[in-house]
Amino acid sequence: MTVFYLLFIFGINNPIQHVNVAKVSGENIVPESDHHKYSDQGPCTVFTALLQYFLLATFTWNTLYGINVFLLFRNSVSGTPSWFPQVAMAVGWGLPALIVGISLGSTYRVEEPLGYRQEEFCWLASLDHKQKFSIKKPMLWGFVLPLLIMLISSTAILLHFSYNICRTNPNLNRSRKTSLKKKMLSSFSLAVMLGLSWVTGFILLITQEKNLKLILSVVFCLLNTTQGVQIFILFALRPFLNSNPAILNSLHAPEIGFHKKSFFLWKNKIPESNESYKSTDLDSP
Repeated sequence: MTVFYLLFIFGINNPIQHVNVAKVSGENIVPESDHHKYSDQGPCTVFTALLQYFLLATFTWNTLYGINVFLLFRNSVSGTPSWFPQVAMAVGWGLPALIVGISLGSTYRVEEPLGYRQEEFCWLASLDHKQKFSIKKPMLWGFVLPLLIMLISSTAILLHFSYNICRTNPNLNRSRKTSLKKKMLSSFSLAVMLGLSWVTGFILLITQEKNLKLILSVVFCLLNTTQGVQIFILFALRPFLNSNPAILNSLHAPEIGFHKKSFFLWKNKIPESNESYKSTDLDSP
């Protein structure tokens, strides 16, 4: 995710853009195509492939994390199967590379790079020559569909996780029951790790109402640009503070001392045998 953010910041804009300008020619020659072609130049195609790879790798590892949680629920005694780390390593890095390789091999040509990427931005092509969304472009089957499958899987895992932690176990004592706040925080933490905030992006694609589209755009930007910060707070900072309560205690505001004075209902002091009639101490500044 960090590598993707850095690539996006420094490499999303294409440094070399070609302007389609018709050249005046005295010869009457029919061109091979009705759109301008030029050979690939600059690093834009490389940045596009790296952005596609690392973003797919991020969601692949998020989904594998969810599968790991699911397996822990299924095998609470024995834990994660011994074969899972090796399979996760192969799938986590290999599946994104396979998708990127298929995308490049089927759509990229040196003399026609816009079959794979866009002109203005270093990202996957999605529109045809008529500026309409095309299913032949890699944006659909090289990113949207794989991401949709991962998000559906992650959503199912989150629902399974939330159902299991929220249902009441009659064998547990009251003292061992988890509070609703902790259950909600656990579900929210898993949703952040699985990257389910990208669901708003898919809703954004099918939304036609302008005001709703603006709201979803703002929500999508806020949730996804802060996903790394959310993961740091929930999975690094919070466990560290919980395991070091002295740090939390040192962050509390200092208590203000008050003078204490006792009051009695009678002028004379009440005998010790009648101290049950004594009023409670009142704090006065």
